[in-house]
Amino acid sequence: MADTYFAHAYEKGIDSMPRKTSIVASLVRDRYVADAVVILENTPRRAARAVLKAVESANANLLNNSKVSIDPKTVRIARIFVTSGTRIRRYVPASRGRALPYEKISSNIFVEVAGEEKVKKAAEKKAEAKEKK
Repeated sequence: MADTYFAHAYEKGIDSMPRKTSIVASLVRDRYVADAVVILENTPRRAARAVLKAVESANANLLNNSKVSIDPKTVRIARIFVTSGTRIRRYVPASRGRALPYEKISSNIFVEVAGEEKVKKAAEKKAEAKEKK
């Protein structure tokens, strides 16, 4: 049986509201990374690009930084959530010389992916030979 390995990515300061970004993140929750990439590339929302970048980053972290070789077909999104980031206070000019405040809200995206270890062919044959005996 193959072991499961995890990796994560954290994108900070995305210029999109957390509520809008969370809608896009929920589209790909608990899916395989290959399916999630196709969904996000065809999603007509501005936040889809940021979520796609986070998913691809987490996938690359798992495939490149793990000690063992991971099967790319088994990589799935284990956790994904969006939190609110920093708020920047700005002002818009109004009538009679006033300035009305508003906030530019950013988002933080956390993605954790899980993948299974690639099983070698020789190991499979040995396991089958042991089971036959």
